[in-house]
Parts: sequence; structure tokens; C-alpha cells
Amino acid sequence: MVGFMFLNTSVLGVKWPFHINFEEVNLRFYVRHFDGSEWKRGAVFVSEIVPKPIIAFFANTLYKEHYSAMPMRHSVVQDAEGNTRYLYEWKKRGNWNKLGATVANDFADIKPGTEEEFIFEHYWGYNTLNPNTTMQYQVEHVSWQTATCSNYIFEADIAALYSKAFEPFLSAKPHSVFFAKGSRIGVRIGEKIRVGGV
Repeated sequence: MVGFMFLNTSVLGVKWPFHINFEEVNLRFYVRHFDGSEWKRGAVFVSEIVPKPIIAFFANTLYKEHYSAMPMRHSVVQDAEGNTRYLYEWKKRGNWNKLGATVANDFADIKPGTEEEFIFEHYWGYNTLNPNTTMQYQVEHVSWQTATCSNYIFEADIAALYSKAFEPFLSAKPHSVFFAKGSRIGVRIGEKIRVGGV
């Protein structure tokens, strides 16, 4: 589960009024693809939630993703200990779902071989188009810095959002909780990968 802010967003070089800064919460898993010469580390998105229908339309059309639009809100609050509390919320069936944590304000570079590297050092997105074809697109950004988290929260109607099949996994205590300081990101237009390369 990942929550973050899109800031200063443009699509194909165009900034759409009232669609420049907005929240996203997504459910994803990670994969590797060998293209014949190198391994590419990527993400596959099960669900991506944003607050505006037009955002979902463009993402689903350009990248064949799984976006949906719901009411969303977020908060960023400094606490008395010098930490920052982040909270993302999205509304489904009249109820607000929550994802957040308290984050220390000390950031460090990602070290090789760490869990942070496994989670954040992915620069490709993949999405199945049909049994023989996958969409592949490149994501470009600098390596991020991370900070430790505490007091995490994830409260959601998992069955309504993602189906009952995900309940055993998303109801369990998380193995890890991370926060990263993001950066400018570029997403290239996708290309198709076919079984057997044809």
C-alpha cells in the first residue's frame, strides 16, 4: 500500500487546471523482467485511487492501468517531538479509509541490499493487456532518501476496495513501513512486450 502526492503535474506537457496537485493511494506488487540483456525492476498496480475522474481516464487510456476516482483528502502535521504525521484518506461506500504514519525528519540515502532499496528502486511499470501481451513503461527519477516511520495506520474496507481475496494479506501486520522524500518524475509512453518477442 502506497500513499503520496502528485505535485505540479502535467500530462503530455499540459497542466490541466484543478488537476495539478492531488493525492493517490495504490496497491501494488513488484516484479523483474529480463529483456534479453538486462533485468528490469518494476511495479504492477492492482488498484490506483485518485480524486478526479479525468485523471483516472487519462491514466487508464495512456497506460492501460486500473485507476478509479473517489473523494480523497490528506493532512501533514508537525508534532511536538519534531516528527511529521502524514495521513491519506479516501471515501468508499460512505466510509473514510486511512493510510498514514509518523515520520522522523532525518533523511538518509538508500543503501544497497536494504529493504528500502527493494521497495523504492523500481524504474519500470508493467500491466497485462491480454494473455500474450504486456504493457511496459519507464519511470525516471533520482534515487530518493528515506526516513524511519512509527505509529502507522491502515484502516480500510479491504473487501469493498480490493475483493475478499486480499483480506488475509492486507489485514496482517505489515512487514515494513517506509517513507521516502520524492522528486520530479517522468513517465514515458508505454510499449508492448509480447510472448516470444513477436
